[in-house]
Amino acid sequence: MLAIIGGSGLSGLANLEVSHRQVVRTPYGEPSGPLTFGHIGGHPVVFLARHGHGHTIAPHEVNYCANLWALKEQKVSVVVSVASVGSIRPEHGPGAVVLPDQIIDYTWGRRSTFFEGPGASVTHIDFTEPYSATLRARILAAATSAGEPVHDGGVYAVTQGPRLETAAEINRLDKDGADLVGMTAMPEAALARELDLDYATIAVVANYAAGRGDSAHGVSMSKIEAVLGEAMGKVRRIIEKLVVAS
Repeated sequence: MLAIIGGSGLSGLANLEVSHRQVVRTPYGEPSGPLTFGHIGGHPVVFLARHGHGHTIAPHEVNYCANLWALKEQKVSVVVSVASVGSIRPEHGPGAVVLPDQIIDYTWGRRSTFFEGPGASVTHIDFTEPYSATLRARILAAATSAGEPVHDGGVYAVTQGPRLETAAEINRLDKDGADLVGMTAMPEAALARELDLDYATIAVVANYAAGRGDSAHGVSMSKIEAVLGEAMGKVRRIIEKLVVAS
């Protein structure tokens, strides 16, 4: 079964025929909210709002372990993450949809593995390619079918948040090779790998990062809401094609 984790701008799926919602508890605490079960085009889908009902959970406070564990317990095998990001590159303007293929992790203090604590064995996962190549290919095919342009590839820099970055910090990320900046890709991607879930991110550019483009002297929060409102329509159409083709 396929699951969608919705981020900022995607608190629900308008094209999801909801059958029921289920509160799930895990050994790692409670997920961000109830799991929403339903169908798109007759195919089963589970939806989880990463930031909870009403967008009340900050990126550094999300219980990523509980979220992924809850989905795995419901027999989910494929997870599509939807995330809002800032763009470091001029070619990825606000409203663009990007399918990143690499991650640089700048977060700290977040629980980042299931393999810790008393009695846990030391386990090293291969994270050379943090996103599932198979799922990325399926998403790209779905985007083509939906007629929605998607940028294939990019490096997602994951910052701690919840504040946005300074212009100098964005310059540093640029020098490190990052194309996008967001706050939720880690430890989510690594935890999905530990649970053997096929995982990929659809990144929606909400704004130019600090010091870039029309954010040269500040990031307009009011513009972000308008951009995401339109761009998430593209994401829903891509997800619909992805689900129906599965």
